[in-house]
Amino acid sequence: MQRIILTITFLLSPGFPSQEDIVWFNGSRGVPLDQQYASLGAPEVLLHCPVPEGNSTVGWKMSSTFRGILKAVRRDGSLVLQNASLAQNGEYSCHDLATGRLLRRIHLKLGYPPDKPLVWCWSTTYPAINCSWRLETKTHLPTYFSSTYRLGMGGEVKECVQATTVANSCSIDNVQMFSINPYVLNVTAVNPLGAATTHYYFFQNEILKPDPPEDLTVSQIPGQRKKILLVWKPPSSWKFPEYFPLKYLIRYSRDGTNTSKMTRPTEQISFVLTGIRPGVTYHAQVAAKDFLDHGQYSAWSPAASGAAWMPE
Repeated sequence: MQRIILTITFLLSPGFPSQEDIVWFNGSRGVPLDQQYASLGAPEVLLHCPVPEGNSTVGWKMSSTFRGILKAVRRDGSLVLQNASLAQNGEYSCHDLATGRLLRRIHLKLGYPPDKPLVWCWSTTYPAINCSWRLETKTHLPTYFSSTYRLGMGGEVKECVQATTVANSCSIDNVQMFSINPYVLNVTAVNPLGAATTHYYFFQNEILKPDPPEDLTVSQIPGQRKKILLVWKPPSSWKFPEYFPLKYLIRYSRDGTNTSKMTRPTEQISFVLTGIRPGVTYHAQVAAKDFLDHGQYSAWSPAASGAAWMPE
């Protein structure tokens, strides 16, 4: 790969070989690749080079080519990168210009420290909670997350279970229901440039939102020209429906119209729609909510369609 000298040299002495006469050694045996991180937009980023003893001069080059970089070398051999940008990511190496000897290799990675994660939690059933988070600003760096929770200010700190350290979600089981104290979730984002933590407070009954009901069907009722039967199942994710029942809201519309009607909430998993126009197809959906009115209604179920019975 073509290489470009990024910097000027210094302390040139009479008889010093010209740039064309310098032989750059590509071999890196015995010279480890050091990792360095720096902030995007920084006025200056310094890359240090171990200058050999004596009247030695060093120069820098980069493993890939790009344009527009401002380049300068200090008397101590440091490379100065100004107005750090993503174009300056890459591998740099400094060399003794008298011998071409490789002195140091640096992989520079530029990015941002993490900001405080934006956190939200929800519960699709008692007694479990799911939480997610995201960063408003992309860091461009490897960023890891840790999450813990506690009940109230003095509760025992426990782990919110993540699939991996880079996952943006976690889960809490065996929540103490109907507690008068809020839960506190702490989510910390960490990368080589810094760390930031968000404290998120919640009550489970306020973030409860079941999944939509399942397997909705619309059926004819033999002999009934103005009625149709709706049948569905509770969401399979809703645990212990015998202890924590749901109530359901039905939305339906007539084929060819843009308006819909809603029924009153019902605790049953079936409902007879009356006043149906014979021979007309109707579309229906169902949403679920905790019977005690905690939290929110679920999203609407997929629509099901059907028409009333018609005599042959």
